[in-house]
Amino acid sequence: MPKATETLLEIDLNALDNNYRYLTSKLKSETKVLAVVKAFGYGSDSVVVAKELVELGVAYFAVAYTGEGETLRNASIETPILVLHPLPVNFDTILNRCLEPSIYSRKMLLEFIAFAEVNKQTDYPIHLKFNTGLNRLGFDENDIPFIAETLSKTKSVKVKSAFSHLAASEDLKLKDFTLGQIENFRKISEKLTLKLGYRPLLHCANTSGIINYPEAHFDMVRTGIGLYGFGNDPQENKHLKPIGTLKTVISQIHTIEKGESVGYNRGFIAEKTTRSATLPIGHADGIPRSYGKGKGWVIIDGKKAHILGNVCMDMIMVDVTDIDCEEGDEVIIFGPSATAEELSAAINSISYELITAVSQRVKRVVCRN
Repeated sequence: MPKATETLLEIDLNALDNNYRYLTSKLKSETKVLAVVKAFGYGSDSVVVAKELVELGVAYFAVAYTGEGETLRNASIETPILVLHPLPVNFDTILNRCLEPSIYSRKMLLEFIAFAEVNKQTDYPIHLKFNTGLNRLGFDENDIPFIAETLSKTKSVKVKSAFSHLAASEDLKLKDFTLGQIENFRKISEKLTLKLGYRPLLHCANTSGIINYPEAHFDMVRTGIGLYGFGNDPQENKHLKPIGTLKTVISQIHTIEKGESVGYNRGFIAEKTTRSATLPIGHADGIPRSYGKGKGWVIIDGKKAHILGNVCMDMIMVDVTDIDCEEGDEVIIFGPSATAEELSAAINSISYELITAVSQRVKRVVCRN
C-alpha cells in the first residue's frame, strides 16, 4: 500500500484469510464455523469481512443487533445470520430479512412464537441461548420443560441451534470454571434434545474456546476476535495477523519552548525545548482521552511518539523531539507491528475496546498485504 495521506484504516484481507485458516485448522472437518461480524466487523467493515468469509466457506454469521444483520442482507449476503440480542420491536425486520433470533427468556420465546403465528410462519429458525455461568442472557436448565411444552404447541418455529457462552476461556487460571460451563452445557444439550425429540446444532466455543478447549467444539464454533487477529494469548498471537492498521499523517510540527504548553487546559508544559507533531485524529475517531498526557503513543519512523497533553476531538499532539520526521509523514496508531493489544494495555483496556472504537468517519481502505 502507498503511504497514508490522511487518517484511514487499512483492512488486510490476506490477514483475515490467514486467521480463518489457522482457527479452522484446530477443528474437525465436519465442525461448522460461525463468524461474528458485529460492531462493524469489530471496527473494520462488516460487509467487506463477511464477503471474504463467504468465499472461505463460513457456515453462519452472528451480529449483536438486528440492524447489523440488515446491513449484511442489503449487501446481498445470503448466509444464515444469527442475531444475538434481538428485541421485539425488530421482529418485523428479522422476518422480512430472514434473520434468525437468539431466544433467551420465557418472555422472548412466547412473544416470538405469537409473532410467528400471526405471520403464518412454519418452522422459522430460532436459537436457544442458555446461561451456564456468564449470567448475562440465557435460559436456565430448569426452563427446558417449559421450552419443550411451549414448542410442542406450535409449528411456527423450530430450534436451529442451542448455545451458551464461555465466560473465561482465555484465562487458564479459571480452567475449572470453564470446564464446569462446558459440562453444564453438555447436560443441558442432552436434556433439551431428549425433550425436543430432535438434535439442534450445539455451540459454545468462542475464539479462546476453539484454541484451548477442543472438547467444547460440539457441532459449531463461534469466532470473533480471532478473525481480526487477536488470540488473547501471546503464543497464539504469533499465528494470527491483525487485519486492521490505523494510520494518519503529520499535519504540522511545532517547536515548544521551555515553559510553553500544548493543547487544552495546558495539558502539557514543556520542561525543555520540545518538538511536537499535530495529527488529524482524536477522540471522535476512537482515541480516548485516557491516552493523553503520555499514556498513549503512536509510531513514527519506527519509534514511539508519546501523546502530549490532552487528546482533542479531532487531533492529538505527540512528542517527536528525538524522531527524524517532517510534515506529511505517515504515522501508525496500531497495526501488525504496533498492536492494538499493546496500546490498549497502556490504559488497562483490551484490544476489543480499541479496535471497535474506530469511528465510522475514518476512511476504510481494503488491501491484500
